Amino acid sequence: MKELICFLCPNGCTLSVTQEQSEFSVTGQKCKRGQEFAINEATNPTRTLCTTVKTNFAEMPVLPVRSARAIPKNHIFSVMAAINQVVVTEVLCCGAPVITNVLDLGIDIIATASMEATR
Repeated sequence: MKELICFLCPNGCTLSVTQEQSEFSVTGQKCKRGQEFAINEATNPTRTLCTTVKTNFAEMPVLPVRSARAIPKNHIFSVMAAINQVVVTEVLCCGAPVITNVLDLGIDIIATASMEATR
C-alpha cells in the first residue's frame, strides 16, 4: 500500500493506493481526479519542472523557464543537466522554446518571462 496526498484540487485528499496484479484500488479521494492522480503516481509519476537558464544579457542574467508538459520523475535530473548547459543568446518572448524536444522526450522547455527590456 502507498500513501499519497493529492494536490490536484484544494481538498488535499490523503489517498491509499493498493495494487493486486494489474488492478489498482484507491481510497480516500473526494473527486474523480484523485483516483486518476493516485494511479498515475503509482505507475508513471510526472512533474512540471520550473527553473532558470543563464543568458548573455547583463540586464537579465537568468531567464525563468518551465517544461511545457510534465516530465517523468526519473528524467528530472537529466533534464536539469541539459538545461544547465544552455545559455540564451537572443531575446525571447514568454512562451518561446528555449530547448525543443529536450532529451528526445517530446517536451519543450519554454520561457516564462519576456526579455523585451533587454533590447
